[in-house]
Amino acid sequence: MKKVAITLNINNRDVDMLVEPRKLLSDAIREDARLTGTHVGCEHGVCGACTVLVDGKPQRSCLTFAVQTQGKAITTIEAVKGNNDGYSALQQALHEEHGLQCGFCTPGIIVTFEAYLKENTNPTEDEIRDVLSGNLCRCTGYQNIIRAIQKAAAVMRGETPGAAK
Repeated sequence: MKKVAITLNINNRDVDMLVEPRKLLSDAIREDARLTGTHVGCEHGVCGACTVLVDGKPQRSCLTFAVQTQGKAITTIEAVKGNNDGYSALQQALHEEHGLQCGFCTPGIIVTFEAYLKENTNPTEDEIRDVLSGNLCRCTGYQNIIRAIQKAAAVMRGETPGAAK
């Protein structure tokens, strides 16, 4: 199959690559851009491990052709950082609340909720569960992840989690 030259903007960096038209974005990110934080689990868009942001919106990179994202801003887990390049509020909360175990699902969850919490810093538990339903985790049982997302949301609202109100 004939390859096409494309330039993808990944984490604010242009990456030139020569790809087959049907190459998946997940494979282009991992193989051509050499960014391996985006995980590939089911390859059917079910598990959410491959979630990246495309123009700020969560998208399953295993269901997207790389050529479809030329001219769009792609953000992977490698670009998620907090102040002074430390942990983001969500990453810190996941650490503190023991919201990760094996870590395979973690990049997709973080990328999904970094975008979500920018739009909604006061989600209900039901809203969190609804958004989280697109990310499968086999290890945690989700309770600590939900608690971490609630904690991160509180921090993003300027509150001190656990402090008396």
